[in-house]
Amino acid sequence: MVKKIGKDEFDYESMVQKSLRSVVRDILKKAIDQDLPGDHHFYIAFSTMHPGVQIPDSLREEYPEDMTIILQHEYWDLAVDDNGFAVSLCFDDAEERICVPFDALISFVDPSVTFGLQFAPIYPETTEKNPPILNEPIEKTTPNTTQESNVVSLDFSKKK
Repeated sequence: MVKKIGKDEFDYESMVQKSLRSVVRDILKKAIDQDLPGDHHFYIAFSTMHPGVQIPDSLREEYPEDMTIILQHEYWDLAVDDNGFAVSLCFDDAEERICVPFDALISFVDPSVTFGLQFAPIYPETTEKNPPILNEPIEKTTPNTTQESNVVSLDFSKKK
């Protein structure tokens, strides 16, 4: 019997990516339970092309490939389930609800503790257009608007 070398029978990369996505899920759930303690805040980049991402058309036009959101001072109704998260944020003085499946993540960064994760979005082979992520939110936050927010735009796209 000849063993093939180089074939990943266990699909380690996929297993690691799934585990790292669960870290983001757990962090966001903890943020619901505890608010964001200290200086913690999150930069979350995701693919806007992923079929499960639900964002207003105006944002999809402005960010056709990827987008980075910041969860720091002004976000509302954060909800998390096993498949993704939903949150309300303010864009051009209008509150908008966005839903992001964990499979659409590109990066997650908490600069307060120099922590970051990089992902490759996972696209399903077949899927209905924009399926709901959260059927019933697990928990919600209350508005967190005690401080003035500073918005910073990060570009996590790879240089060509």
